[in-house]
Amino acid sequence: MSTATYPLIEMTAISKVFPGVKALDDVDFRLERREVHVLFGENGAGKSTLISILAGVQRPTSGRILMDGKEISIGSVEEAANLGIGTVFQEFSLVPTLTVYENLYLGREITHGLFTDHRAMLKGARTLFAELGFDIEVTRRVVSLSRAEQQMVEIAKAFLNDLSVLILDEPTASLTEKETQKLFAFIRRAQARGVGIIYISHRIHEFSAIADRITILRDGKWVATVPVKGTPEGALVELMTGRAIDKIYPDIARNPGGKTVLEIRNLHAWGVMGVDIDVRAGEILGVAGLVGSGKSRTWRTVMGLQPATAGTVRLNGEDVTNAPTRKLLDDGVFYLPPDRKAEGLVLSATTAANLQLSLLPRPEVTSRFGFVAGRSSRSLAETIASQVEIATGHIDRVVSRLSGGNQQKVLFGKALCVERDIYIFDEPTVGVDMGTRTELYRLIKTIAETGKAVVVISSDLPEVMHLAHRLVVFSKGRIAAELQGDEISEEAVLGHFFAEVKVPA
Repeated sequence: MSTATYPLIEMTAISKVFPGVKALDDVDFRLERREVHVLFGENGAGKSTLISILAGVQRPTSGRILMDGKEISIGSVEEAANLGIGTVFQEFSLVPTLTVYENLYLGREITHGLFTDHRAMLKGARTLFAELGFDIEVTRRVVSLSRAEQQMVEIAKAFLNDLSVLILDEPTASLTEKETQKLFAFIRRAQARGVGIIYISHRIHEFSAIADRITILRDGKWVATVPVKGTPEGALVELMTGRAIDKIYPDIARNPGGKTVLEIRNLHAWGVMGVDIDVRAGEILGVAGLVGSGKSRTWRTVMGLQPATAGTVRLNGEDVTNAPTRKLLDDGVFYLPPDRKAEGLVLSATTAANLQLSLLPRPEVTSRFGFVAGRSSRSLAETIASQVEIATGHIDRVVSRLSGGNQQKVLFGKALCVERDIYIFDEPTVGVDMGTRTELYRLIKTIAETGKAVVVISSDLPEVMHLAHRLVVFSKGRIAAELQGDEISEEAVLGHFFAEVKVPA
């Protein structure tokens, strides 16, 4: 019988038990050829465990895996690759000191006799990136790439193999709309060649553009497998969470008379070319733009994380241009970085310890002589953990062992440890499920409505459009437009992404 009559992949009654936790409980999953099949669920639902089993990272406690109707055993990532199963995990596996093309061919170098054929690898890398539509010079070192560019390299690595199955774990979390459309186009070409694609994403609006079917997991169990066509977003959210969510984005009241607390004038820095912005109390300022547009670099310059070469930054009237980051924090600015693992959290410490570090500036925690009140610190940390809805059992867990959503909650908890005047959130929901997003949006709403100034920088266009009272759109290092109210529409924002911004005379 032809293998075409069998599913490409069939996982039956898959269970996985870790000490004290049943991560998967009798889960069935089937992938057809030329299908894009979404795995959907909240953080901790079992999605990552299921794909880790198929990718050869973990073995199931029980259950069977069939490929083309034949039972297979996958004992390692190498065995999975030999079977034609490629995976792009959410966590990057790149060597920062190597070039892009060296990372692509790491472990599978092209040789000519006894020597590595760098010319052939360069040619292969450039051809692949041209097919993907990713505009990255392959001789650049990975350490010099942005997070979105590194994501592109990870995707390219998977496509370098002769694939039957491609697993993509949150592949567009750091990509802009334009880059996402290029990825989708390549996925369609892969489908046409017979590749089956397992696609993990929390971005429901992507499903109708790319997917055929959706399998929903909750608490390690299979809930449903539904077709994309005819299944409304609200039904998906209800299947995922087990409860109806009438509205994802909250209504956020605006303080129309809020004072200007941060003034940016004619700011120049690497990737920033003459930016003027006012940040006002009681208002959410949205910041949108393509990768490399300057939207994040502007705020990293404000925070002293990269130097300003010209212009001024004033905080409550005081010139803080090129001030140390610590001064900005002490003077009332909170900054949530886009990469929680590299910049936001102490991964080897517990949830409580991460929060307690941020509580140190509070007088009831640290006395003027430097003594720390451990009991008060612990009590406050537990209170804040409760405010951001971190489960009691996670307070003493090492942060690296938490799901991405819970790690992001810890980062938001740090924002609540000391009262600030300005809260800058750079990619606040990257890699976070829809249920957790609603909780984080609620926190942003609370902060803004208490009269604080909030800046939301996001590559998720629906997110930044729905949260912002006022929206600035970046293009090529400059502000292409400032929109508010009914002016904020997807068509308008996307149009300004590619605008030619006139340089002031």
